[in-house]
Amino acid sequence: MSDIAAADESLAEITETRSFRALAWRRFRRNRLAMFGLAAVIVLVAVAMIGPFFVQDPYKQERLLSRTGPDSNHWFGTDQLGRDEFARVVYGMRLSLLVGFAVAALQFFIGVTLGATAGWIGRWIDVIITRLIDIMLGIPYLVLAFAFIAVIGRGIGAVILTLAMSSWLVTARVVRAGFTQVKNLEYVEAARAVGVKDFRIVWRHILPNVIQPVIVLVAVGVGTAILAEAALSFLGVGVQEPTASLGLMISRSRSFFSTSPHLLFFPGAAIALIVLGFLLVGDGLRDALDVKD
Repeated sequence: MSDIAAADESLAEITETRSFRALAWRRFRRNRLAMFGLAAVIVLVAVAMIGPFFVQDPYKQERLLSRTGPDSNHWFGTDQLGRDEFARVVYGMRLSLLVGFAVAALQFFIGVTLGATAGWIGRWIDVIITRLIDIMLGIPYLVLAFAFIAVIGRGIGAVILTLAMSSWLVTARVVRAGFTQVKNLEYVEAARAVGVKDFRIVWRHILPNVIQPVIVLVAVGVGTAILAEAALSFLGVGVQEPTASLGLMISRSRSFFSTSPHLLFFPGAAIALIVLGFLLVGDGLRDALDVKD
């Protein structure tokens, strides 16, 4: 009888999970802005992945110190060094998405791990992690970023680590608050009473109930990381030449805005569309996963 009961319980959990996912997907599809954001993200990711196989060499200087507007050979024109602007925008989007997804993955892993540890164990570990989060949140973002870059150095890896070290803070706080609230509920106490191991309780019973806001934070975090990478590159402390970075392209084109506005418009539009897409997806996920409605 115990095996049958366990099988029925597992089947009920699977059915409930599938029903919730189906409901969330239906609610997400009804949100037109969220679907527009999802379509924009899919298209941009496809362009960033496939585009480099079809565009020109982004580092090839065809006309040194010569800027040209869009034409049939160069859809977005050429920059001040005669490099194809369309190719550099495609490579820049690929770099931005790489940074965004890498930072979001680290944000999820670090935030969930430390937040769950603080919320589940509590005591002095909770105090240490909570105080660390409060201290780092109290430091202005740019100061924190400059400090990490000064220690780690410049480059793509340094930018990813820098942004990851400042992005997990809110995630960890949300996870900690969820664990603190859920771990004292009756079904968790019942699982403890029958001898279920702590890891299984955390993984199967608590984490699924606190993960919804984390998913939203991570989706929005991709767009935030892309914008932050562009800002750091724009300030000259992120990705360095000759690597194609959208923020760096905007920074280098400021002097030519009056004569060659395309150098500023196309990378700026790419950043805006990428960030807007992820923000709309995150907003749609927040509404779709809200079980209170």
